Amino acid sequence: MVKHLEKEEDFYKLIEKGIVLVDFYADWCGPCKMLIPVLNEVDFCDVIKVNIDEYPNLAQKFGIMSIPTLAFFKDGLESERLIGFRGINDLKETYESIQ
Repeated sequence: MVKHLEKEEDFYKLIEKGIVLVDFYADWCGPCKMLIPVLNEVDFCDVIKVNIDEYPNLAQKFGIMSIPTLAFFKDGLESERLIGFRGINDLKETYESIQ
């Protein structure tokens, strides 16, 4: 299920248990828009979308230098990071590698 981050203080609660995919994106980013249907296909973990223009502190804290950045968190800790557009198979393979 894809959720949009609504409050910065909720971020850590959303990533604290299990494997969560976080999509750091911006509304003006073309590849980020192309990623929307791919993220809607994700059925193996929760997806949290973080708009870097709305939450620059999170983008800075996690060193987001390029978007889209897809970060997999396991029990609150970042486990893997993918940068740029990725297909569903790349996301599944990455998820399976950190299970």
